[in-house]
Amino acid sequence: MPAESPDAPTPTGPDVWPPTTRWPAPLNAALPQLKQLPAHTLLGVSGGADSLALAIAAAVADRTDHSDRQVTAVVVDHQLQPGSADVAQRTAAVLERLGITTHVRAVTVDSGAGLEAAARDARYEAFRDVAELTGATIVATAHTADDQAEQVLLGLARGSGLRSLAGIRRTRTHGPLTVVRPLLHLTRADTETICRWAGVSWWEDPMNGDGARARVRHRLLPALEDPGTGLGPGVRAGLIRTANLVADDAEALEDWAHRVYAGARADIPADPATPATVALRLDHLAPLPTAIRRRVLALAAVELGSTPTAERLHAVDALMDRRPGSSAGPIELPGLHVTRERGSEYATLLMFRRLRRAPR
Repeated sequence: MPAESPDAPTPTGPDVWPPTTRWPAPLNAALPQLKQLPAHTLLGVSGGADSLALAIAAAVADRTDHSDRQVTAVVVDHQLQPGSADVAQRTAAVLERLGITTHVRAVTVDSGAGLEAAARDARYEAFRDVAELTGATIVATAHTADDQAEQVLLGLARGSGLRSLAGIRRTRTHGPLTVVRPLLHLTRADTETICRWAGVSWWEDPMNGDGARARVRHRLLPALEDPGTGLGPGVRAGLIRTANLVADDAEALEDWAHRVYAGARADIPADPATPATVALRLDHLAPLPTAIRRRVLALAAVELGSTPTAERLHAVDALMDRRPGSSAGPIELPGLHVTRERGSEYATLLMFRRLRRAPR
């Protein structure tokens, strides 16, 4: 069967669809998740093995399920390298041969805030554009168990919190869309097996060889799994189990924090000088565990468009009870300042106010 090679960098399509050969085990494992996708689902397809396997499994699910599901694919050309438009068009041709209606969108990536994040933002803007045309509310992307292991290892190395160690969410909201990852239980090798079965060659993005994630994928994880000099082949599976375990705890803490946030919000008189303000009652927050307080503080900051560091949230948390050595305020967050004020006869408040310009 065709596979990836330097001489064939763009996908080819199956001569006969669906193949008459026996389904491989990874395809059988993928189908239950794909059959649960609702009508008007979008597939994000790049031309790599993972996303093409997602499309193949979706096409098989539609053929065998006989449902009214209308799966549509979006192929995004990020225009970051020569020949990307040709790759996108060839990928679209493969998807059409699978029976999947496909939209190709070329996007402009503003890398000022970081290439990976900017590419993701541009990609989801294309998803939203096609969703408006098709009535879709669900986008399925092809993250795998390997992506999950890499994400957890990166989170550990960077000293991240529980949410990062929980890895990639199976479901999350991104603006008006719900993003689902139905292949998180499959490995990258599984997706390549599905592509080979379908007679589909995939594209190896040369940009995947750059950056921290690429070093984790190609160097660090193989070194950790080396049976002689590393910890053995169970490292990847252990990282995935860690993500699954931590995800349950992170979700419970986040739900608790959202409930507290709703109850701790205080109504304050409108101030034309600082219309963007969130006020939190300290009598609601002070008795709570630190893990919940910090999450509530982060929710207030995020609502006003700020992304504070753990260090800055620690400073705001200390402002609540004016711990020895802590600042008397205001505490500066990106684009915000936070003060402790007497809000009424009964409430002392933390006031998160958006600045007209971010502090230097």
